[in-house]
Amino acid sequence: MIMHAGEILKRRGLLSDEQLTKSRNHDVSGVVQAAISLGFVEERQALQALAEEVGLDYVDLRETDVDLKALDGFPQKLIYRQSLFPIGFDGDSIVVATSDPLDLYPLDEASAATSRNIVPVVAERSEIARLMNRHLGVGSETVEGLMAAKSDEEVELLEQIESDGSELSEMAQEASVVRLVNEILLEAIQSRASDIHIESQSKGLIIRYRIDGILHPQPTPPEINRFQAAITSRLKIMARLNIAEKRLPQDGRIKLRVHGRDVDIRLSVIPMIHGESIVMRVLDKSAMVFDLGSLGMSKEIYSKFSEIIEYPHGIVLVTGPTGSGKTTTLYSSLLQIQSPETKIITTEDPVEYQLDGINQIQVHSKIGLTFANSLRSILRHDPDIVLVGEIRDLETAENAIQASLTGHLVFSTLHTNDAAGAFTRMSDMGVEPFLVAGTVEAVMAQRLIRRLCVHCKESFTPDRNEMPPDFPWDRLNGQPIYRSVGCRECRNVGYTGRMGIYELLVANDEIRQMAMERTSSWEIRKVAVKAGMRTLRMDAWDKVVAGDTSVDELLRVTKGEAL
Repeated sequence: MIMHAGEILKRRGLLSDEQLTKSRNHDVSGVVQAAISLGFVEERQALQALAEEVGLDYVDLRETDVDLKALDGFPQKLIYRQSLFPIGFDGDSIVVATSDPLDLYPLDEASAATSRNIVPVVAERSEIARLMNRHLGVGSETVEGLMAAKSDEEVELLEQIESDGSELSEMAQEASVVRLVNEILLEAIQSRASDIHIESQSKGLIIRYRIDGILHPQPTPPEINRFQAAITSRLKIMARLNIAEKRLPQDGRIKLRVHGRDVDIRLSVIPMIHGESIVMRVLDKSAMVFDLGSLGMSKEIYSKFSEIIEYPHGIVLVTGPTGSGKTTTLYSSLLQIQSPETKIITTEDPVEYQLDGINQIQVHSKIGLTFANSLRSILRHDPDIVLVGEIRDLETAENAIQASLTGHLVFSTLHTNDAAGAFTRMSDMGVEPFLVAGTVEAVMAQRLIRRLCVHCKESFTPDRNEMPPDFPWDRLNGQPIYRSVGCRECRNVGYTGRMGIYELLVANDEIRQMAMERTSSWEIRKVAVKAGMRTLRMDAWDKVVAGDTSVDELLRVTKGEAL
């Protein structure tokens, strides 16, 4: 914005003299944007003040219906370069949203290009950008090649990348391709995506983000398909992979800084029928909080599990499918029991988050540094507590058991459907049943379930004919439960964030005897429930009754059970 915008905000009491001076000296284009980025004023307040000053209406685009017909014939270069977006009509005039009400030249240019009068309204820059991505597609800005270069790079690589000088490498380093890839990454991070899927299909490139466990397709313009090879090559270069190898799968890692936040991205490239497909796991370090008490455990499970992780020796297992939050639970457990008197060593593949005060080993199977080999070496470093990323084979299982028998507390993960299955799974690996029975102290099975958006969740009285047979009617006492609706705060999904549901099996004498006799997991499960274990399904019902999640989400994550 032009310079006197800051004076307007100062006159209206939104900026002090000192704040105005700092905003003018800040390395951001425009005083108002600088004041917003420094936290002196909220964007909504600033834009409302400027709109009122020049006699324009301020609109909330999240609450505004957009007439896409207004896009017909509207010059896209103005949308991208000037952050304008046509949102509808006022008679024969086009209503155009702008985040810069004091700059009239782009509006005049739009009027000349469309041969129509322009009715400007003021809206937040981020909401205009959201409309661009939603209606013109992720990456459309760069595809058109119309995005002005920015002085403040939003996505910064923390490691220097190298080019091999090939034609493919040079194409991947072009400014438009770099901006396109950065935009895909930035949009995913801002959307709280845990994974980015870039898939090669017969119809072209498809981009999907996994948000709160659900894949959401992203609109992309058809023109992005001609950038497919360049996008793949750019990501390979960023992850230090071989861009010439297109026949074999490759795995790599990208370290970024986005708006001052460190973000790690684990990248996997696999050749498919129609070209290479890429999946990236996004690890936003600043967004992670490893607090065992805030993961969603009930008071009873939290209290018992907190007691178990203080045991002097034994094995504590956390089970569940990929992406069920096992690593978060284990990290939170380690940080809760960490102290200067305790030495903790982990062996992981890969090390997802670096924890202060904890010694972490990165497994490298190609050079022989496996879980089993590293675990043998760990025991020579006099640890008190050991974390093994995953028990995958007999050798690792035997070493973990040996560590527990020699006075160490061992944490690890297994891939089983429930807690009881951990005993039979280890026996199936070849571990002697009496060793499993004697060392496994507890097994925590878990899943992640989406939280209902607190801004729009809707209460209702359940109908007996529509609810599952195991619905806990006796616990309602006439109170309602909630279902998802969707609003601007949750991007019309109805859910925001996730929480865990847990099943904690504590080994008692009867369960140890059954494990030693290789009894089926089904029988072990029945005995555990009789002893007081609450299953995943029961824990999920608790969260439905408490209003934290919905019946639909419970049915998506858990299956019915007959005990």
